Amino acid sequence: MAAVFAKPPFGRELRAEKQAANTAAGEFKATYGETYVQRDSGPLKADIYLPEGEGPFPGVLVVHGGAWRMGTRGQLSGVAQMLAKNGFTAVAISYRLAPQYKFPAQIEDCKDAVRWMRSNASRLKIDPQRIGGYGYSAGAHLVSLLGTTDVKDGLEGLPSELAANAPSTRLQCIAAGGAPCDLRPIPDDEDGLSFFLGGSPATCRDQYRLASPAAFITPDDPPMFFFHGETDALVPLHSPEHMRAELEKAGVEAQLYVVPSLGHMAAGLDRGAIERAIVFLSEHLKATE
Repeated sequence: MAAVFAKPPFGRELRAEKQAANTAAGEFKATYGETYVQRDSGPLKADIYLPEGEGPFPGVLVVHGGAWRMGTRGQLSGVAQMLAKNGFTAVAISYRLAPQYKFPAQIEDCKDAVRWMRSNASRLKIDPQRIGGYGYSAGAHLVSLLGTTDVKDGLEGLPSELAANAPSTRLQCIAAGGAPCDLRPIPDDEDGLSFFLGGSPATCRDQYRLASPAAFITPDDPPMFFFHGETDALVPLHSPEHMRAELEKAGVEAQLYVVPSLGHMAAGLDRGAIERAIVFLSEHLKATE
């Protein structure tokens, strides 16, 4: 079975992403290193990219990749800049990494970030009813899981009575590139994700279900846009194809853009794919209103 993770883009590839972002229209202000939640291990930080104007703007949570065990919130700074220049308040976050922190720590951090965005909506000029998610690779997995789960699924990181009364972690639109969408088919004896999930499927099968966005699809899920490299050898193209089919079966709008001739790393930097993702977010979060 192909691997379901990838290393983050650094160096020359990341610089190319940032240079591509600079051609977008509009201005923004960036604030770096705000604490969105305090853990025993220390504060988790967010970088805020705020458009010019009074707002309120749609918000987008931006979640980096890196196999759930590496990467930084600055990894998708170019995308966050593009979002801000196109009328979104973009919030790029750090989250706890494996193997020191096993799942569900990562999705719990993402859910705390969404609560923080809603709790600080006025200051961040965010419309709390219009928040989406953008991620690539491991980050795409996490925003997809945000898209399909809610308080009933046990991944909120809070006792059920507190989660029910806290700001919602539901998102209104998802854009996910190179996303591992369903970990349930992984064979029992394959332990490649033990660092993340705590064991092989034979020893902790429920962890693989809980970490599978496709396992939680319901008709009330938000519209989802997937993009994926045609020759991706790390996350098979079947992953978003299956996810799209299951979402459509449930009556949820889903689109898949296959980036021709590109693998996992290159597809994440493809300007056309990123632009399509932003157009999809704009259409569904009504950024131009």
